Amino acid sequence: MINRELIRLKLVQIAYSYYQSGSKNPAAAEKELLLSLSRAYALYNTMLLLMVELNRMALRTLEMRQSRAKRLGQKDALSTKFVDNRFMLQLESNKQLQEFRDNQHFDWADQEEFVRSLYTKIEESDFYKMYMDSDKDSYDEDREIWRLIYRHLICNNEELDAVLEEMDLYWNDDKVIVDTFVLKTINRFTADSTDDQPLMPEYRDSSDQEFAIRLLQKAIANKDYYYDLIASTTRKWDIKRVALMDRIILQLALAEIISFPGIPVSVSINEYVEIAKMYSTSKSGKYINATLDNIAKRLIEENKLIKE
Repeated sequence: MINRELIRLKLVQIAYSYYQSGSKNPAAAEKELLLSLSRAYALYNTMLLLMVELNRMALRTLEMRQSRAKRLGQKDALSTKFVDNRFMLQLESNKQLQEFRDNQHFDWADQEEFVRSLYTKIEESDFYKMYMDSDKDSYDEDREIWRLIYRHLICNNEELDAVLEEMDLYWNDDKVIVDTFVLKTINRFTADSTDDQPLMPEYRDSSDQEFAIRLLQKAIANKDYYYDLIASTTRKWDIKRVALMDRIILQLALAEIISFPGIPVSVSINEYVEIAKMYSTSKSGKYINATLDNIAKRLIEENKLIKE
């Protein structure tokens, strides 16, 4: 699940904290990086568990309504279509998710007010009403309703963002990327999925974790060299006058361009330009792009940079 896009974002965050605090301990920065990445994976599992808790809220709500209907002598049966949703029953019984839940101190049941409010929004949504009114009875429909719930009510949810921020500071900037992996996970389930259905692994393979550690090490160890390269393109502009965030983004980008010849220069530049747009000023993207492009071209011309 932890891909290189997320790794680059985490590296910028960790490097910014490292230099802003005046730290001289690269090993501590590496430890913080790995912890931050592991918390992103925890967020992924936590979002899956939120869907499970919403289904439990639906069951409690249905049972309450059934009890009230019985007291009032109402004979019309209430639909159990949503609580019997086949995709959700698969997710709730998933062994990997259960193992994660058993090893966590956090429980969405402790956020009952928020979960109840979110479930109310589900019931009020048009796609929920269409699902409940539909005469269809298919697995694909069961899975699709949860994809719609997640996409429209859990993604870009400011109230949820506030809850998550209180739970874990590492999750401030992770959710947008994590959301994409939750949606991919929903799509991976099929009618034949068992409780052994694999969720996203923490890392695709060991190379991604190695990429993260090595890139941070190179960025810190060769900082002065990268700053000299940056300064050589600024035409007498003091490197210290470049915003700290821009310097860090350039520093990491140059470490990647120079130390990882297997990654195309254009890919590295584009990734860090997007990060600059996210974390720095409105003009930073163009500045980062032009600076990296100029440095890369010069290094290639001088045979100091050989790309595979």
